[in-house]
Amino acid sequence: MVLKHPTLWWRSLCLAALQLLCCVQASAAPPNIVVLVADDWGFGDIGALGSEIATPHIDSLARRGVTFSNFHVAATCSPTRAMLLTGADHHRVGVGNMPESTPAQHEGKPGYEGVLSDQAVTLATQLKDQGYHTYITGKWHLGKTPDKLPVRRGFERSFIQADSGSDNWENRTYMMLYDKAYWFDGDRPATLPADFYSSKFFVDKAIEYLSAQGDSKPFFTYIGFQANHIPLQAPKEFVDLYKGKYDAGWNALRKARHESAVRLGLMPADAAMAVMTRGLDWEGLNAEQRRMQSQHMEVYAGMAQAADFQIGRLISHLKKTGQYDNTVFVFLSDNGPDPADPLGIAASKYWVRANYITEGPNLGGRGTFSANGPRWASALASPLSGYKYFAAEGGLRVPLIISGAKGIAHDTRSNAFTTVKDIMPTLLELAGVPAHGDTYRGAPVVTMDGRSMVSLLQGSRQDIYRPDEPVGYELAGSAALYKGNYKLVKNIAPLGDGSWLLYDLARDPGETKDLSKALPDLFQEMQADYADYVRRNKVLPVPEGFDLQQAAMHYAMHHFLLPKLREALPTLLAGLALLVGGVWWLRRRLAARRA
Repeated sequence: MVLKHPTLWWRSLCLAALQLLCCVQASAAPPNIVVLVADDWGFGDIGALGSEIATPHIDSLARRGVTFSNFHVAATCSPTRAMLLTGADHHRVGVGNMPESTPAQHEGKPGYEGVLSDQAVTLATQLKDQGYHTYITGKWHLGKTPDKLPVRRGFERSFIQADSGSDNWENRTYMMLYDKAYWFDGDRPATLPADFYSSKFFVDKAIEYLSAQGDSKPFFTYIGFQANHIPLQAPKEFVDLYKGKYDAGWNALRKARHESAVRLGLMPADAAMAVMTRGLDWEGLNAEQRRMQSQHMEVYAGMAQAADFQIGRLISHLKKTGQYDNTVFVFLSDNGPDPADPLGIAASKYWVRANYITEGPNLGGRGTFSANGPRWASALASPLSGYKYFAAEGGLRVPLIISGAKGIAHDTRSNAFTTVKDIMPTLLELAGVPAHGDTYRGAPVVTMDGRSMVSLLQGSRQDIYRPDEPVGYELAGSAALYKGNYKLVKNIAPLGDGSWLLYDLARDPGETKDLSKALPDLFQEMQADYADYVRRNKVLPVPEGFDLQQAAMHYAMHHFLLPKLREALPTLLAGLALLVGGVWWLRRRLAARRA
């Protein structure tokens, strides 16, 4: 064949080759990564897992990815965040317990420093070393001294709240655990804008960082929402969407979420429903008490939807800038729903009432304080049992969605057992970054415990842990060990009595039927496995009679009450000196008159 226009043919061939090369390079480009950490959300709090709360933007991520229904974290925030950012057990990276609940006997012991270990390599550090921009906004809770802030742990830009939480409307602490709210812009103490609302501000800052990037390098953005940590607070337009929604009470919500989980295939149809006997009885409340309790849940739901709305703003920004299609999203909660009710604790209710409005039509707004308490928390965790702080599934099993680029399956659900430690190795593999070993930059470091979930995301495997492989966990005296479908668990008071129990989670995810006597050999075997976990991770036993509230009061005494006393001491001494001087002067005057 004779070509009539060889020059044109050659140009066309070169253009086609160039286009093919560009496509190959585009497909091989490392993905952007966005990690969204919700605070204290229950297993059924997102629409993709059957919630009555509207979360359309989070659900859109689920349709574009894989939703995990057997994903586990720690039962409180900072241990989860430590594992998320290091891929290692929290005892091995310095956060064996949350600082606010660490027994006095454990303070400063190896693994219980309460801040992220210098020998732990963070996900941000590895990605930054491989050319990623790294940003964080929102809750940090892994250290607030200059050497422990995010800018020293691999994050290029940061605006963070350093402790367990704070007010969502203004710059002040939410409980008498801290002398003030610790906000940092980079490594400098920060102020908040007048129109601050936490969820909106965190997304605003993230968009600001992305807009200022100025190059085509991939980015890693981490947003730690305060929603739905106490105090429950939300814009009125979101709270009003749920007026009357929870007037039937917590038992009705628990039943509805259980039925929704069965309908979605998240649990067997014949599985017993978890119940909760601790706390108030709905039927025993009068009409006014029921209305007040319903209002707390309306604020909770409004706060969750407000966070979802802000996630939608971030998604829209990435779509407008052409970055959405090559972005991997991770959405999770740091632990299950919070049963804390500061108004039910004598030591804290006077402080809360002195500083906040705790009832009325504007609950959720600026200057107000709302909390759910144990009965709503147990309903939010349904179909699971328990809640935050404890090793019941309601405290440990939370939503996880991974979606986006790099061949991730769409609109898929996985029931594979996974943990928060598995997220870092997963994201490193998706980014094409080799996982570190026992050294990094020539220095010894903590190795990762987690497994990559990429095979689950791409559908090539059904599990990443063998059925006979034990996976241990402990936090503040409550503990668990998973092995296949079975779970060995003990919980301290008030949720348990410290006794070991055994459950088949495949048939009984609500942990209603103890199998320790029916399966004695397995029961003993798993206890031996747990003992091995304790040895390998240097887990310390909690003192006899350990109580979470007493530990929190110990922390408050040293980090709030004593600093306030030291601050007020000069004024107190001056007042005392005036009083003593006045008494002395008065006695002299009286003595003179008598003379």
